[in-house]
Amino acid sequence: MGNGTSIGRVRGLGAAHQGPHHWLVQRFTAVGNLVTVLFLGLSLALLGDYSYASVSGWLSSPLPAFMVALLVISTFWHAKLGLQVLIEDYLHEAGTKFAAILLLNIATFAGAAFGLFCIARLAFSAGAA
Repeated sequence: MGNGTSIGRVRGLGAAHQGPHHWLVQRFTAVGNLVTVLFLGLSLALLGDYSYASVSGWLSSPLPAFMVALLVISTFWHAKLGLQVLIEDYLHEAGTKFAAILLLNIATFAGAAFGLFCIARLAFSAGAA
């Protein structure tokens, strides 16, 4: 049957068959970042007092803790997706590309885990104080 027309090959999603999915996830995380940052900004603007006790007390409530945790996850995921595209576009040697993506995955996972740990520590220690 052959390869068909150029547009037919383009509609086949390219060689990796992952382009649209990666692009959509990048857009979804951007929207998630927007929603969670707006929540954070409005909540902090309405908080009034920015002392440690006040902010940790606010963060010990379930909704703020959940939304800030979503912000951390979405931000690190969004950053990972964007940086992965840069690595794939500008690093051409297979070994270098693999090492860079491996380091990127480790760094983003560690950063998100640390952020979630800090949120959990603040949320759970405020209730004990």
